[in-house]
Amino acid sequence: MKKAIIARKLGMTQIFSDNGELIPVTVLEAEPNVVVQKKTIENDGYNAIQVGFGEIRLKSVNKPTKGHFGKANLTPCKVLKEFKLDDASNYNIGDEIKADIFVPGDRVDVSGVSKGKGFQGTIKRYGQHRGPITHGSKYHRGLGSMGAGTTPGRVRKGKKMPGHMGNENVTIQNLTVVRAEDNVLLIRGPIPGVKGAYVVIKNTVKS
Repeated sequence: MKKAIIARKLGMTQIFSDNGELIPVTVLEAEPNVVVQKKTIENDGYNAIQVGFGEIRLKSVNKPTKGHFGKANLTPCKVLKEFKLDDASNYNIGDEIKADIFVPGDRVDVSGVSKGKGFQGTIKRYGQHRGPITHGSKYHRGLGSMGAGTTPGRVRKGKKMPGHMGNENVTIQNLTVVRAEDNVLLIRGPIPGVKGAYVVIKNTVKS
């Protein structure tokens, strides 16, 4: 059965298992997610639920969002996500999804926005080699020739060049849930994002 929840990254720590193994874990605050909207095949062409997470000041919410939450008689949430679940029809507006839907040993995929690294060159961004530093080359970390005057006479799409590094949607697959209790999830290993970032946790697509 598909399971999913929105959580907030609190940071990393380490715990000991029952047999004394040291396990590095990421701590996630998974306070109850509230079902804000229910999608049905009759109205929308598919079954899904829209859930909200996190508090937000009312004055920070625009009119369309206020109307959306007002229709459901709910307090506006900071994050909205849509989940296509097998049992979506069993949920009703106002229902809560808690961290205990996961149990220790579950395999999950965690999606979030990676840390931004600013504008970087190709050596840091893609691990490319530098140019020679001897014999007065004076060209060490530059990108190099773009192939001017050759076929196709332009820069191909997708060429690895300097630019904004990080700050992208990233999914790390097949992680293990170590603990799930008291609205807190402990997941083995690192996950994307800075402390305080919002992430989505789902069943892994890999068995």
